[in-house]
Amino acid sequence: MTFVTLGRSGLKVSRACLGTMTFGNTEWGTDDAESRRIVDAFVDAGHNFIDTADVYNAGASEEIVGRAIADKRSDVVLATKGYNVMGGGPNDRGSSRAHLTRALEASLRRLGTDYVDLYQLHSWDHDTPIEESMATLDGFVRSGKVRYIGCSNFYGSQLVEAQWAADRLGTTPLVSLQPQYSLIWRDIELDILPTATRHGMAVIVWSPLGGGMLTGKYTKSAGDPVEGRLTRGSDIHAEGMRMLTLTDRNFEIVAEVDKLAAELGTTTTAVSLAWLMGRPGVTSVIIGPRTIDQLSQNLAGFDLTLPAESAKRLSKVSRPPVSYPWYMQLRL
Repeated sequence: MTFVTLGRSGLKVSRACLGTMTFGNTEWGTDDAESRRIVDAFVDAGHNFIDTADVYNAGASEEIVGRAIADKRSDVVLATKGYNVMGGGPNDRGSSRAHLTRALEASLRRLGTDYVDLYQLHSWDHDTPIEESMATLDGFVRSGKVRYIGCSNFYGSQLVEAQWAADRLGTTPLVSLQPQYSLIWRDIELDILPTATRHGMAVIVWSPLGGGMLTGKYTKSAGDPVEGRLTRGSDIHAEGMRMLTLTDRNFEIVAEVDKLAAELGTTTTAVSLAWLMGRPGVTSVIIGPRTIDQLSQNLAGFDLTLPAESAKRLSKVSRPPVSYPWYMQLRL
């Protein structure tokens, strides 16, 4: 098993990270018993990194994860996140000292632990000075309730602002970033990924299979749509994700992945994850299996090393469109 350090820290994490967003979702997610089996199988396979968030299924994910790791807490690197709406009050969201303090205490109760290894800002808060957020996170570290701090879904400029704030205040810097990244979503390569790398941050990527697109389950053929993450929901966000994801370009990428998988005698899922594992700057990849079978399919990608020419084929077909000023400094 290969372990890597979490950014500029001494903490060792597995390259596979178990994402638990489906845990506790009663409509299309994973129930308590199957969640426990997934966690046990993941850890038994030698991996140690588990990620959740307070907002996942209104806290149910944290509760399930807490129960599942209760007898193996010291063997697990546990990450959670705060920021999102957790109530009806004006201070029940965001990265203010008031909200984050309550959010962390609530997460610790649900997780049944007195500390988390990695506490992350789930998004940038435009209403709170970053100095306040970073000072609050530093207080968590000094209290022993949090070991390391990170963020998710930040722009490159926001990463710089956060690290500068920590430097000015003499407080704990961010050690990690959790962004979206896959063969169909390579936007972070233009600015966010290089910025994180320059600041020595670990990059823990989410949605490595493009919401299921890179499993090959979605096709352009007529007929009833396949049940999956991209076909659920009828709100504006869900419709927007379908419009952005189910495109001709992305179907061309999936076709090339499928072709390569057949040549290598493996699956589109494994090929997609293996390509991502080989990308510069990537520390760990978050997988979000809903079943034990999906966990096995996902973990196969961490045992696959793509031939250099195969990786180049996928990089070429998935090369994203580039606008100004990035095309002036193109390194894709």
